[in-house]
Amino acid sequence: MTEVNIDEVVYITETSITIRDSRRRTTVPKEIVDELKLIDGDKLRWLLFEDGKIMLTKVKRRDTD
Repeated sequence: MTEVNIDEVVYITETSITIRDSRRRTTVPKEIVDELKLIDGDKLRWLLFEDGKIMLTKVKRRDTD
């Protein structure tokens, strides 16, 4: 079971998924984009656990992070 220390949580929200044909889209909330300083072309890493939970992390940029 994945555990979360709520004292370490900075932001909680929900977003929608849009699926059209082979295209799958989700929106990254502005607060997350701002906090992680995401820019066009940045990558996010998705981890899916056996219990159905998902972890999403920013992949560090080699040249600036």
